[in-house]
Amino acid sequence: MNYEILLRSALSSPLLVVGLVGSIFVLGYVATQWWAVAARYRFEAKRHRLEIAALNKKIEILNLKAQAAPESAWNGYRKFTVSKKVAECDDTYSFYLTPHNGLPLPPFKPGQYLTFEVHPPNAAKPMVRCYSLSDGAQSDDHYRVTIKRALPPSDVPGLPPGLVSSYFVDQVKEGDILNVKAPGGRFFLDVETDRPVVLISGGIGITPMLAIARHLTYTKDYREIYFFFGCRNGMDHMFRDEVIELQKTNSNMRLHICYSRPFENDIRGETYHHDGRVTLDLMKEILPSSNYEYYLCGPGPFMDTLVNGLYDWGVPKKDVKFEAFGPATVKSGPQEAKTISATDGQKVIPVEFARSGKIVPWDSEMENLLEFAEKNGITTIEGGCRAGSCGSCLVAIKEGSVEYVLEPGDDPEEGTCLCCISRPTGKMVIDA
Repeated sequence: MNYEILLRSALSSPLLVVGLVGSIFVLGYVATQWWAVAARYRFEAKRHRLEIAALNKKIEILNLKAQAAPESAWNGYRKFTVSKKVAECDDTYSFYLTPHNGLPLPPFKPGQYLTFEVHPPNAAKPMVRCYSLSDGAQSDDHYRVTIKRALPPSDVPGLPPGLVSSYFVDQVKEGDILNVKAPGGRFFLDVETDRPVVLISGGIGITPMLAIARHLTYTKDYREIYFFFGCRNGMDHMFRDEVIELQKTNSNMRLHICYSRPFENDIRGETYHHDGRVTLDLMKEILPSSNYEYYLCGPGPFMDTLVNGLYDWGVPKKDVKFEAFGPATVKSGPQEAKTISATDGQKVIPVEFARSGKIVPWDSEMENLLEFAEKNGITTIEGGCRAGSCGSCLVAIKEGSVEYVLEPGDDPEEGTCLCCISRPTGKMVIDA
């Protein structure tokens, strides 16, 4: 058959030409629609896979965040073995604690502390102290606290260093067994929000900030973080390598290290970033705005200056969270109590310690009842956190009432008070 003749015959007919062109158009349209449907199917399939992957990632992150809430904390003291003791810098050690019975540990909220009961050789009775957890609750087989020897204030050089902190630094060793209460305290990261945070610390105050930064990094909660830390020099710079590794892992963490007295071998830009102390002026220079959640922990003057400086800058008090070493750390704050004088009219305000058999006139220079009791030789009141969180100083009130200079970690039951953060409002009798 001669196809050329047939083709010429077909093309010579207008109707056949129109039909042929129409068929080609229809075939092209069908092919285009099929391609569009196939492309849309591929797009929807890819989007579905991405949505499933994103959902799985959200579930993973939520599960990790859920670990931050202690669900099975124990009552009273539990035995822990010091599995490892690591020197962090001069007179500062990290203690890795594993449960003596080998059972799993509940997670903790990053920023919380452990309460210890120890009996140093030179102490007349067991002593209670609280130390912040310094890891990020990523392991259920150990806790870590970091303790620095507490030196006397520079203006009172004759005082001895802290008895309990010195006991940990000098005498507690690997293999020792300690009495430990469950993680506690109201100072911790808000894991229910994604607001950016500013972590501010000085010296050993870095420990809860490190726990917060580790938690945010390893739960893949990559909110914006500004991490300010101040110390004297490289000899005092604890956790330097650990924090640098965190920054490498978490691209949203911006690190600002301040040395107040750098050595010649401390190289700015390598081992630290700024000369001088952590100040509000430095934060104003670096932060794009004041709209952050602020977490602070450090020595008294450091805290007092920065906390009140943030308030003056216009930061809402609800956004400034701080871990106080004691009620004197921040002398004004969100719930500053009124002060009372040593006299009510011309009458002395008596404070009676019923069990000790002492009646002593209140001294308005005292920050709280615990400090007042210790000054007057009362030894029946325990002192732990000294910030109203651990409950060690709880005593019964037989007569009178108190006001609080800081908000209690947990509301004490009616008819009692936390001596470390309270002052008498008038004549009172306490069971101590």
